[in-house]
Amino acid sequence: MSKVLIVDDDRQLLRALAINLRARQYDVETAADGTSALEAASRRPPDLVILDLGLPDMNGVDVVYGLRGWCSAPIIILSAREAQADKVEALDAGADDYVIKPFGMDELLARVRAALRRTAPTTGGIATVQTAGFTIDLAAKQVTTSDGPVRLTPTEWSLLEVLVRNTGKLVSQRQLLQEVWGPTYEAETNYLRVYMAQLRRKLELDPSRPTHLITEPGIGYRFQP
Repeated sequence: MSKVLIVDDDRQLLRALAINLRARQYDVETAADGTSALEAASRRPPDLVILDLGLPDMNGVDVVYGLRGWCSAPIIILSAREAQADKVEALDAGADDYVIKPFGMDELLARVRAALRRTAPTTGGIATVQTAGFTIDLAAKQVTTSDGPVRLTPTEWSLLEVLVRNTGKLVSQRQLLQEVWGPTYEAETNYLRVYMAQLRRKLELDPSRPTHLITEPGIGYRFQP
């Protein structure tokens, strides 16, 4: 049973989300502010976090930073803020998805399922890709360099995995968005720019001149070992 932590100061919404998720056999814990959320997560690490940005004691983005210091669980943002800058700030902090209020419950549940699928253990034989600067183990969902393991968020890993499984091939923006975020995200190319920049900062020797994570302007991306 997947553990879901819901963080929102709207008591009515918090209750509705908890009821819907519990009805679908999720193990749900709730928090009404950022401090309580971080305490709950440290006491009982979640498999997924649903997080409002407008909390009474701190900005939800600060909660994302607090979680990302040690937790790799997917984080889905719920917010009434529609500005692109708010979305990019949350994604840049380590969130994996962004849902604008008001939202449909069926859509949110679909995104929860998709986020949990992305973090499900890989089965099958070991597949390892070696580059001059890092090694990717697809079975272990792990990237290592000479300095040790590289911490990737679930979405960063999903994006890298799609590219690596298509090594040397051009993967279109549409395909990446569909496979990593789902079919309703085909136009959200800003997601790709944010996450590719993060991957390059973590993996490329010179992120401004990448040699492995290559952009084909206006078309897509390719992984070159």
